[in-house]
Amino acid sequence: MNSMNFVQAMLLAVLQGASELFPVSSLGHTVIIPALLHWNIDRRDPTFLAFIVVLHLGTAAALAVYYRSDWIAIVRAFAASIARGNVSDDPAEKTAWLLLAGTIPVGLLGVFLQGPVRALFGSTAIVAIFLMLNGLLMFLGEHLKRIERPEGSVPPRSLPALSWQDGVIVGIAQGFALLPGISRSGASMVAGLLLDLTHEDAARYSFLLATPVIGAASLLELPRLFEPAAHAVLVLSLAGGAVAGVTAYFSVAFLTRYFQTHDLRPFGWYCLGIGGVTLVLEAFKAVS
Repeated sequence: MNSMNFVQAMLLAVLQGASELFPVSSLGHTVIIPALLHWNIDRRDPTFLAFIVVLHLGTAAALAVYYRSDWIAIVRAFAASIARGNVSDDPAEKTAWLLLAGTIPVGLLGVFLQGPVRALFGSTAIVAIFLMLNGLLMFLGEHLKRIERPEGSVPPRSLPALSWQDGVIVGIAQGFALLPGISRSGASMVAGLLLDLTHEDAARYSFLLATPVIGAASLLELPRLFEPAAHAVLVLSLAGGAVAGVTAYFSVAFLTRYFQTHDLRPFGWYCLGIGGVTLVLEAFKAVS
C-alpha cells in the first residue's frame, strides 16, 4: 500500500468505524483525510482495497452485535411470515420486510453505478463538494421536517407503521452514499425524517438497514482477501478490522442516545466546514 504504515492504517480503521455510522460519509473521509495529511496511498491498489474490505466487515459485525436481539427477532419473524405466506401485525415482521424493501434498491444502484462512480474517487475537490452537499442535505431535511410537521402538530410514525413503498424510498436515499462525500446514514435518516419518523427511529432504521448492505457489499469483495498481493497486509487488515469494529460499536451506542434528544444539524456544520477547508487547500495547492 505504498508508504502506509501501521499508525496510518489504524487511524483509517478508527475513521472508518466512526464515519460509516456518523452522518459524515466514510468514503469521503477516506479520500479527504489522507489527501489533507499528504499520505501516499494508492486507493486502487489491491492491497488497500483488501484492507478496506476487512474494515467494512468489522463495521458490519459491530452493528450485528449491537442489534443482536433485534436481528434475532427480525430473522425469526421473517421466517415465520415466509412459512405462513403473509405478513401479520407483528412489528418484527413488518420491520423485516421494510429492511428487505430498503435493501433491494441499494443493491441495484450499487450494481449499476459503482463502476462509473469510482471515477470520482480520484478527485479530492469533487469529494469535498459532495461532502458539503451532504451537509446541506441534512440542513434541508431538518428544515422541511419543521415546516411540514411542526413539533407536536402530528404524532410521529413508528418504524413498523411505514409501508414497503416507504422502505424503498429510504433504500433509494441510502443509495446516494455511492457518491463519495454523501453519507449513508445521513441520506437515509433524512428520508426517514421526511416520512415522519423521529430522529431516534430514523437512526435505528438507518443502522439496521446498513448492516446487511455493508455486510453484503463486503462479502462480494471478499475474494480480494485471497489475492496474492493481499497476503502481505493480512495481519494489518485483521488488526484494522478489529479496531474498526470496536469503534463502530461505540459509535452506534453513542448515536442511538444522541438522536433521542438531538438532530442532524451539528453534523451538517461539520461537513460544510471540512468540505470548505479541503476546497480552499486544494485551490492553494493548484495555484502553487
